[in-house]
Amino acid sequence: MLPAHAHAPDRATARLPEAEIKVSNLRLRTFIGFNREEREKKQDVVINLWIRYRLDTGVFEDRVDDALDYKKVTKAVIERVENGRFLLLEKLVAEILAIGAEHPAVTYCRVTVDKPHALRFADSVSLSLDYHSEATEWPQPLENVS
Repeated sequence: MLPAHAHAPDRATARLPEAEIKVSNLRLRTFIGFNREEREKKQDVVINLWIRYRLDTGVFEDRVDDALDYKKVTKAVIERVENGRFLLLEKLVAEILAIGAEHPAVTYCRVTVDKPHALRFADSVSLSLDYHSEATEWPQPLENVS
C-alpha cells in the first residue's frame, strides 16, 4: 500500500515509478563448456537476475495482471538453461538476459551466472551482462540470441 500522503501516479502527468525484482541464487544444471567432459555431463550453475521495470498504475490497486510475472520469467529461464547446451558462459548469460529483458516495461536487466568449481583454486567463475532499454547497442544482439 502507498503511504497516506502518496497516491498512484497519473500516467498522463508523471513518470511511472520503477520496481526491481531480484531472483537470487537460482541453482540449475546444464551442459556448459567445450571440453569433452563438459559436453557429456551437466554442471551446476548459479543464476542471479535483476529486472527493473516501470510499474503499471494497476499494481497500486492490486491488479495481478498489471504486474510483471517473475514466476513466468523464471520458468522460461529454467526451461532454456536446463534444456540447452552452451560452449561459452557468454552465450548462456546472453540468452538469460534476453528472457529477462523481453517484457516491454523492462528498463534494465542484469544477469550474473556463476559456474562453481570451474577453476581448481576458485569457488566459481562468473560472468555478468546488463541490458538498458535506452541503449542502442544491445537490442540487435538480444534479438539474435535465442
